[in-house]
Amino acid sequence: MAARIGALCVLLLVAASLAWIHRDRLFPPDAGAMAEQDPALKCLAERAADIEQMQTDGTISAEQAVLFKSRAEALCRAQAGQGGPPPPPE
Repeated sequence: MAARIGALCVLLLVAASLAWIHRDRLFPPDAGAMAEQDPALKCLAERAADIEQMQTDGTISAEQAVLFKSRAEALCRAQAGQGGPPPPPE
């Protein structure tokens, strides 16, 4: 009987550990709160608004807007220290 109780305790500890490790997947944080904390997302939102305005004004085409947004994302991530590989050339 004591062995079963011990096994149950171990099972509960393992389940609690897994839940803690994967807590962001199980209970994703609010996107608005994440944007406030992530400087890269704030930068990207500002740049995307500028790019959309240029597209609306007719300064750039839709293809250019897509390219500019991918480059803006790489720039913002690099400035925030979250750099990865550069986007693929198009």
